[in-house]
Amino acid sequence: MPDLLKNTFLITGLVMVMLLLIEYVNVRSRGRSLKRLQQLPLGQVVAGALLGLVPGCIGGFAAVSLFTHRLFGFGALAAMMIATTGDEAFILLAISPAVAAAVFAILFILAVAVGWTVNRYVKTFPLAFSSHPFEVHEHEHALPCGKFPAGIWKNFRPLSFRRAVLLGGLLLFVAVLSLGLFDHQHILEGGITPGMENMLFGEHWLNLFFAAVSVVALFLIASADNHFLEEHLWKHVVKKHFLKIFLWTLGALAAVHLLLAQVDLRDWISDNMLLILLMAVLVGIIPESGPHLIFISLFAAEAIPFSVLLANCFVQDGHTALPLLAENPRAFICVKGLKIILGLLIGLGGYFLGF
Repeated sequence: MPDLLKNTFLITGLVMVMLLLIEYVNVRSRGRSLKRLQQLPLGQVVAGALLGLVPGCIGGFAAVSLFTHRLFGFGALAAMMIATTGDEAFILLAISPAVAAAVFAILFILAVAVGWTVNRYVKTFPLAFSSHPFEVHEHEHALPCGKFPAGIWKNFRPLSFRRAVLLGGLLLFVAVLSLGLFDHQHILEGGITPGMENMLFGEHWLNLFFAAVSVVALFLIASADNHFLEEHLWKHVVKKHFLKIFLWTLGALAAVHLLLAQVDLRDWISDNMLLILLMAVLVGIIPESGPHLIFISLFAAEAIPFSVLLANCFVQDGHTALPLLAENPRAFICVKGLKIILGLLIGLGGYFLGF
């Protein structure tokens, strides 16, 4: 249960930081900066694929935030979810940087190709049902770009309850990230993956980077005027997103935890490689980082070919899809369905070609 709550708070916290920063950028530019993305479909797709390649889930959370606010199209969302491998990226980098580079390069090319195709031929997919487009209020159009009228010290005399809640929550989030309380132990057959804690792009160092990004959000909350804090950060971000994302994430992780506690997926794997390929695709549906390590472990032991590993990496997306499930279940189902079909075809093609 502690790990379940830890993962839930980590995912929710990262998503909220992304939403706060995106909201700030939008209002700072009076809505112009982010709207440029809507005019660059191919740029969206490439940006989505690049965000997906960021190890862990932070890039994916940012892309989901942009999609739910109608700044990324469905093609860009699909590109991100194809390119991402969640926390499994850390394991691949630790085991073999060369294999990891090959997987990431292939996923990026496929992500851009699929995202571009979706944008070109899928014209009727509705935007998120629960989308909340960013708003810029009338008097904010008259503000100098990037400036808010209130200073930091003025905002603390007196300190409002909502500002105190946001500052206190972010301070706590920065503290637990910096102290490594959200770090995981990634385990393969034979023990904890060696060198993970010392990798330059390892999880602990990325969590320190996320802590630094959160400090930026902390400064923005402290310096923003009361109108921006109340109307944008509190009403547009916290009230509309926090509880829903937290409950969906907790529920999904709890369901996965109970399932995996009852079923040992390793017992399902037989000598039939096609069955293993199908299993790699089906396990990829699980919105969790953990079950997919089975296939990385098998690949490291030379028990499965590269095509099976690639099929699993193509379909799975770690925790990235959980905020999307909370915000737009239909988009979640559509992207997952597309990834299952294409992942199976890619895996079968690679298997019959002998790699």
